[in-house]
Amino acid sequence: MITVATWNVLHRVHADNYANEIAAQWPVEAERIAAVTGVVARRSERVIALQEVSGDQLASLREALPASTFHTLRYPRIPNPRRIASVLAERAEYLVLIVDGPGKEVAAASFATDPGKGALAVEVEGVLVVATHVTGDFRRDGQFADLAALAATAPAVLLGDFNADRATVGAALGAAFTVAGLAPDSEPTRPRTDGAKSQFIDHVVVRGIAVRDAAVEDVAGTSDHNLVRAIVG
Repeated sequence: MITVATWNVLHRVHADNYANEIAAQWPVEAERIAAVTGVVARRSERVIALQEVSGDQLASLREALPASTFHTLRYPRIPNPRRIASVLAERAEYLVLIVDGPGKEVAAASFATDPGKGALAVEVEGVLVVATHVTGDFRRDGQFADLAALAATAPAVLLGDFNADRATVGAALGAAFTVAGLAPDSEPTRPRTDGAKSQFIDHVVVRGIAVRDAAVEDVAGTSDHNLVRAIVG
């Protein structure tokens, strides 16, 4: 059994560009970065996948978790401030897998259709663990095909922000994959008060292994996404 978690921690440039309410709630980004790091440092999962990690956030996490193994994918696209100047020392955006113990990196690449999204795959105890962030438009179909091919050999678990609801993700990846279900009264993974997009877009997906105890953890407003955890194996 492997405990896993996934969380989109919200890159500050994206928050500022889209006037995200989290940016208003945390005017000092260094304080939010410390709070996000605190949330991650208190987690007990063996593997934690993080999306939208800024260079500043990654440095904070590395400092707080010196005994953990970090696997990272630095996207070729660097988020560009469009509304206000960035407060970040390093604007680069990363996809991150934090592993308690050893892990063998298998693949790391942005998607051909989006240089700011991608997949990072690491083998942990014989299980292929894939962290991913999928684009929220028509480009996702090809990205889902890439993910299915990457995880074509079981056992595998995909962790990430899929920008789509459970049914859409399951249909796109195919019958060999199982998208973990959540309790009917679960907190949303991406709370929102307007728009037609699903509030449940962050998932734990498995192939060839079981998944249980999937649940959403409230992160107390440190990001616009909540954390999703589960046990696989």
